[in-house]
Amino acid sequence: MLVDNGVHGDSRVQKEARSAAESGWDVVLLGRARGKKGETWQIGSAEVRLIPVPGPMARRRHEYRRAVLRSPLAYRPGPLAEYRRQRVKAWRADLSIRLILARQEGSAPARLWLTVPRLTARLTYPWVKLRHRRTRALDKRRKEMDAPLDRFTTAFWLRTMGDRSWRRLDPHLWDIELAFGKVVDALEPDIIHANDFRMLGVGARAKLRAGARGRDVRLVWDAHEYLPGIKPWSPHPRWHVAQCGHEREYARHADAVTTVSETLAHMLQERHGLGERPTVVLNAPEAEIPSEQAGEPVPDLRELCGVGPGVPLAVYSGSAAPQRGLDIMVESLPLLPEVHTAFVVLNPESGYLRSLRARAEELGVDGRLHMVPYVPHYQVARFLSAADVGVIPIHHWPNHEIALITKFFEYSHARLPLVVSDVRTMGATVTRTGQGEVFRAEDLEDYVRAVKSVLGDAERYRAAYDAPGLLDTWTWEAQAEVLDGVYARLAAERAPGTRA
Repeated sequence: MLVDNGVHGDSRVQKEARSAAESGWDVVLLGRARGKKGETWQIGSAEVRLIPVPGPMARRRHEYRRAVLRSPLAYRPGPLAEYRRQRVKAWRADLSIRLILARQEGSAPARLWLTVPRLTARLTYPWVKLRHRRTRALDKRRKEMDAPLDRFTTAFWLRTMGDRSWRRLDPHLWDIELAFGKVVDALEPDIIHANDFRMLGVGARAKLRAGARGRDVRLVWDAHEYLPGIKPWSPHPRWHVAQCGHEREYARHADAVTTVSETLAHMLQERHGLGERPTVVLNAPEAEIPSEQAGEPVPDLRELCGVGPGVPLAVYSGSAAPQRGLDIMVESLPLLPEVHTAFVVLNPESGYLRSLRARAEELGVDGRLHMVPYVPHYQVARFLSAADVGVIPIHHWPNHEIALITKFFEYSHARLPLVVSDVRTMGATVTRTGQGEVFRAEDLEDYVRAVKSVLGDAERYRAAYDAPGLLDTWTWEAQAEVLDGVYARLAAERAPGTRA
């Protein structure tokens, strides 16, 4: 299995690895180390290895060259501009001290001797400062790449290379390939399970190399998101178009495609001309706790927030970013004077969450806003069950419209009444099941209405979970059987005469 993250915060790949190993597959999960050192550990019987990924190609080739025509006064790329500015400042500081000492000693020749270097330093500093500004401005333009020449070169590579243009537009994808590819080859897998769009290329190239050596390797592509509809991870204007080209180039090499919703399955089949509809494997919680973790105590959400059992508590659990809409939960607190809000997040000190805390202080409600760290994925539902309402306030982005996201299932197994924004798939499901209220995304007044409605009759919404079979299909155990079926089919299809 391949994934482009550190595994720890990715419940889907953790569950995939554990359940596949429990079904008898020999599983090695390769993830991405954050630093220069690799790591290894076990998830059940599955082995996890984190691979360091050096990033010399994260900068595009033009970023290593001087822009003689575009910005002739800029220093060459690298630390030279900062070094030159710091060096001339140090020179002036040194000359100042030497002059002070010469005056104290009453040495006229020494003061006279310092006249020329002091004048030179005084004239040099504005020149170095100008070149430093020009270098910073050039770096900024190269990152934004919105000049006519930048737009022309991007269009040129797209026109001349098509989907292969990612090699020019985001060569960092080669850094990932060069780090992972040799490890995959050494493992000699029978099936490669590539999670998401970056690892699709790694898996496809490994499959092609294995085929050239006489080994029949099957590739599963697990598409977590609809790539054209995501908010780009990087603000660089070439990043998104490069990832889309990379995905299009290698999608045809997948022997099976799995994904997270029927809507996304249809979109992927249509976009990539897939011969069969991708298999849907929902990212649902485990109904049973893994045996080795069964005795671990579950943290008390209310205790962490410092609130008692009778205090209304709304919770959001998951990634924190502006498009997730958490700001509406903060803005609502003055209008919901008894309600406390908890954010269960990976990094409580991120810039976005710091801005939300600052806004809460401005509104005078910071005492009712709580930042709580993640718990292991197998504890999430029990951990969240202490809240009174689970909130999903995401904005209208294409990817938000098409899936029942992980926290939806986690809230459901916690039997929480839901308050969700009116994104298409999730809003329709909540309306159908009656497990919560739907509000207009980014509409504060409507959000407050929904929260009041849920808190005013919580048991009515909780009763929706008693519907026969509703939660049974929303379990990882049910989804693991589907995934195991995909593996079994691919294993049976492998050419019997190939080297194992």
